[in-house]
Amino acid sequence: MESLAFLTIDDQSISFRQAVKYLQVSGKLGHFIGDVLRQYVIEQEIQTREDIFISPAVTEQTIIDFRLKNQLTDPQSFQDWLKNNGTDYATFHSKVAFGFKLEKLKAAITEPKLQEFFIERKIFLDRVILSRIIVDNRELAEELQAQIEEGASFEQLAREYSLADDKIVNGMMGPVSRGTMPDILRAAIDVASPGKVIGPIELEERYGLFRVEQFLSASLEDTQLKQALQNELFEKWLAEKIQKLTVKLQVN
Repeated sequence: MESLAFLTIDDQSISFRQAVKYLQVSGKLGHFIGDVLRQYVIEQEIQTREDIFISPAVTEQTIIDFRLKNQLTDPQSFQDWLKNNGTDYATFHSKVAFGFKLEKLKAAITEPKLQEFFIERKIFLDRVILSRIIVDNRELAEELQAQIEEGASFEQLAREYSLADDKIVNGMMGPVSRGTMPDILRAAIDVASPGKVIGPIELEERYGLFRVEQFLSASLEDTQLKQALQNELFEKWLAEKIQKLTVKLQVN
């Protein structure tokens, strides 16, 4: 017996079984199931934790602020907006409340591990703004270093001699992660001060002179960085939870 309609398209009923077949053929069934499992784990965790509570007043005020910001204070305009976005007030209210709960859950899951995770990743999060001159032999590199020490313009020498593409911007590399630098370069930069030119350093059969422009030390005081690390930790926790689930697909 065919299951109840999952969708109706031009008066034709599409069962859940047929919808699953469509997803299989399109290669998107895995993503669909993954989204379901993700939501299941999150909702189960929220329901079982006593520290995840959001005041209804917070949700209501957020909806009021949203309506004011988007000029939806008129009840009919708001109803039209809900309809055009394929939702209703109850669903919209639940979505807003869930957003607050999700953020609170993320904080509860990640805060105990955040400092340690930050320390583990810090070498990759710390960045240095560098300028460079890359040439193909040590003698030229040493000559350019001598000229810089005598007062020659680093920028002019970069434009004239460097083999790197960034010669057109005076050798400016921009921010580079400490963790992605070759060990020999990172060791030299770590003991340098801004404005200092180091080298020549041999890298991949070429020779480089590097000027330290600025150190950009990562900190959890950076709200954007903190949020990115929290999201990464939360996704890792979520993936571990999902891996432990026993999942059976039943379409009959």
